[in-house]
Amino acid sequence: MTTSTVEDYLKCIYQESQRSGNSLISTGQIAAGLKVAPGTATAMMKTLADSGLVSYEPYSGVRLTPEGARLATHVLRRHRVVELFLVQVMGMNWSEVHKDAELLEHDVSDRLIDRMDEMLGRPTVDPHGDPIPSARGVLKEKDYPSLLLCGLRAPLRVVRVTDQETGFLLFLEGHGIMPGNRIEVLSRDEAADSLMVRPESGKSFSLGFRAASKILVETVA
Repeated sequence: MTTSTVEDYLKCIYQESQRSGNSLISTGQIAAGLKVAPGTATAMMKTLADSGLVSYEPYSGVRLTPEGARLATHVLRRHRVVELFLVQVMGMNWSEVHKDAELLEHDVSDRLIDRMDEMLGRPTVDPHGDPIPSARGVLKEKDYPSLLLCGLRAPLRVVRVTDQETGFLLFLEGHGIMPGNRIEVLSRDEAADSLMVRPESGKSFSLGFRAASKILVETVA
């Protein structure tokens, strides 16, 4: 049986791999993602390698084995189903569920997760637009552009927000930028690292490039 710490490491490696598009993840990335010392991360990588959950390449990094990937998506599924349940059933705000889901993802049973999933109508994404792995561990990622790369003055729909920091989500919510809502990029200013956006509320405002890179969209008719 895996521990919550092992599950956290596997999930971190998986998500870093998804973000970077590289299956080989450095211990530095893992340490930064989990906010632990590099030496601590390195020691855990050796433990995970001994358990057959990762392939460890000294001075290069690690990649998940098929079993490690299976466990990682299993944890990710629990996390994202719990988040959606807390929002849709418990009435919590999308900005406050991440930390609770981080705790619950290790303790809820598969039977309870399946019941939550059924009650929610077998959803495919969580409140932030992140895809929910299937019960078999299949995760269908779609390649959406961010506000930095999408077309100008085109009708768009927000599909995903990749940063779940509470303050950032509250900021977006205050401007009506949430999955499912429409938005339009009016202009980009490379010199100022900012762009002008107009959400469906109709009130335009300036958004920095860093924030814009975390908001994924799709074009709508």
